Amino acid sequence: MKKKNSQCGRRGERVFSNVCVLPSFIGVLIFFLIPFCIVIYYSLINNPISAQFVGLDNFRRLFQTVAFRKAAANTAAFSLISVPLAVIISLWLATLLERNIPYKSVIRTFFLSPIMVPTASVVLVWQVLFHNHGTINQLLETFGFSGVDWMKSSHGQLIIIVMFLWKNVGYNMILFMSALAAVPRDILEVAELEGAGKIYQFFHIKLRYLSPTLLFVLILSMINSFKIFREVYLLTGDYPYDKMYMLQHFMNNTFNSLDYQKLSSAAVLFSLVMIVIIAILLIAEEIFGKDVES
Repeated sequence: MKKKNSQCGRRGERVFSNVCVLPSFIGVLIFFLIPFCIVIYYSLINNPISAQFVGLDNFRRLFQTVAFRKAAANTAAFSLISVPLAVIISLWLATLLERNIPYKSVIRTFFLSPIMVPTASVVLVWQVLFHNHGTINQLLETFGFSGVDWMKSSHGQLIIIVMFLWKNVGYNMILFMSALAAVPRDILEVAELEGAGKIYQFFHIKLRYLSPTLLFVLILSMINSFKIFREVYLLTGDYPYDKMYMLQHFMNNTFNSLDYQKLSSAAVLFSLVMIVIIAILLIAEEIFGKDVES
């Protein structure tokens, strides 16, 4: 009798948990899964009216588009530079603030403050700094250097890299500080008694315990690097200088021209690339952090 009651209780808990999860599942289904399936469908037909299946022709046409190749190259270059820098700088700051240094709370507040600043305000500050007749050029001219038209030159990508780091390093730093605080102190004490230096402790002990946080920060920074479109769009508009023309510019302009097939193909391709990258990161984290979990 007791066994039957316990089975009924567990069944009731499962039903209750499923009912609680159901609204979220319906929301994901309506707003994510179904729209993504529609995007895949659009990427495989010639147009929404005749809806003739064309296979991979839309993807071939996409790769033949000069604007897409330029946007993909710029986005890849930006992410390959900004994401590792964001991870390395934030991890370095976290290890620095782990020590007993003066004004630690002030430094934390300074690096976290960009999170609270609206995007429009950030863009306004950057326009004042890097305009052709802005603050940076005035400082350069004061010291005898010639000014640079930052927004319309190859230096433009440097501006958005600095903006990305300024906006994201603080939050990543807090995540790493939390992970460093969770590293077992007894293991570090034993390593120190055995003569292990700070560098050895960091690479052979701390970094292994940081692997889940490192994976999360990498994925988060990668996602944030693809959101830089807002800042660049507010800085330069629909068609910026070549080096600042990102994949989101291409998608936005393609949407405005109502070329749904090309837009859908780019979205599907972008999703596949992201899935592959995240899968590689998950596999690497599983291999790297296996001995820590055991």
